[in-house]
Amino acid sequence: MKAPQRVDLAPRLNISRIVTGLWQVADQERGGKTLDPEMASGALLDYARLGFDSFDMADHYGSAEIIAGRFLERARAGEAAGARPAVFTKWCPTPGPMTRDIVREGVERSLRRLKVERIDLLQFHWWTFEHPAYLDALAELARLREEGVIRHIGVTNFDAQHLRLVVRHGLPIASNQVSFSLIDRRAAGDLSDVCRETGVRLLAYGTLGGGLIGERWLGKPEPGPDDIADWSQSKYKRFVDQIGGWSALQGVLAAARDIGARHGVSIANVATRWALDHDAVAAVIVGARLGERMHAADNARVFDFAFDAEDRATLDAALAATRPPPGDCGDEYRRPPFLTASGDLSHHLDSAPKIYKAERMAGYARRWRVSSGSRWEPIAGYSRAVRIGERVLVSGTTATHGAGQIVAPGDAGAQTTYILDKIAASLAALGARMEDVVRTRVYLQDAGKCEAVSRAHGRYFGQIRPANTLLEIAHLVGDYEVEIEAEAVVEGGEPD
Repeated sequence: MKAPQRVDLAPRLNISRIVTGLWQVADQERGGKTLDPEMASGALLDYARLGFDSFDMADHYGSAEIIAGRFLERARAGEAAGARPAVFTKWCPTPGPMTRDIVREGVERSLRRLKVERIDLLQFHWWTFEHPAYLDALAELARLREEGVIRHIGVTNFDAQHLRLVVRHGLPIASNQVSFSLIDRRAAGDLSDVCRETGVRLLAYGTLGGGLIGERWLGKPEPGPDDIADWSQSKYKRFVDQIGGWSALQGVLAAARDIGARHGVSIANVATRWALDHDAVAAVIVGARLGERMHAADNARVFDFAFDAEDRATLDAALAATRPPPGDCGDEYRRPPFLTASGDLSHHLDSAPKIYKAERMAGYARRWRVSSGSRWEPIAGYSRAVRIGERVLVSGTTATHGAGQIVAPGDAGAQTTYILDKIAASLAALGARMEDVVRTRVYLQDAGKCEAVSRAHGRYFGQIRPANTLLEIAHLVGDYEVEIEAEAVVEGGEPD
């Protein structure tokens, strides 16, 4: 069997281009049972001996980190001769203040479970960009990287605009792990452009659609809820429904089968090869059910063939009959439709703390305000936002983080993204949404940067289409590229 190809994901981090994913450990441990660490770590050793020695997991994937810790112990003892093990994990905190102690506690928990002094790649997931503490968390992770506790920092499910924002803010991001497959091609667009611009590499998961992209489902009737075997298939069945339904998937599977027949490989091989051929993709993550089945030999055949013009035309024709999932990468975790294992994250996202709190203004029956804590608000006598009945007005907003830190200096597009998140948080505190916005005013220091600002504005308001004014201003107060104010009208209700 041919060893898998390798790639330098980042300096001093060489990995297999097919990474073994351990998300399914959580599914295998449903009901309170726990996988035997000796058996499960032995399965990882079997992968490593064949060259599949890079493993992806998270702090909430059941006992995956504990299993990987036992694997690394055994690998250090010589049980994986010739392997170069690399272990990635994720930290997925609940949004809130990201102090040094909170961040370090999260990382140290993974260090203990993995039984290592340094994590090869610590990947950070953030549930809602309206809460800006993700910048604090990433800054603390960067300090841990400087101390040698983390070799590299990655992010997961960041869309194009927020990936660009954190990189332009000076944070050292090596990778972004996102869904990318024949049934979810969102990452091939703006996100890949940002990766080419910044040098960030993609780690693609969901490449086999939880097993739906394979011979088993070709020509078969659409499965009902009782026919879905695990959380992974439940999740990707929702993607299938979004791209045009079961018939759309059957068209893609048939095309992949025809290509596979020409090269003597499987549908899964074709799907994996397709993802790996995208220049922004460093590696794909293929899930494993430890102790149940192993697909290393079939996975290795991905490196035995290449697409020709006929193959690409066949796939392109099938893909043209599908439609893309909604939104950008990661949106499935932050806004409906929630294309996740549970199918509904609204309760989870609604429980995230708001960064602003509405207060009723004394002497007024229907007037509320929110304050950001800026020292200028009491000095100048203004509020971050005010609601009068159904009308909400948000003050001119800049890309100011914390106590006066400028976000992404010099990058007008990235600053616009941060500002609009800040406006969304202001609206939310007053019982409004971005969909309620009826007017925005944009003040731009350099009209030559209007396209980047306009594109960022369009990502939030492309469907809402409020009235808008864009003005070039000779000099904004402070070293900012852009300032934005907004007005919304809410139909009924009051702030919480």
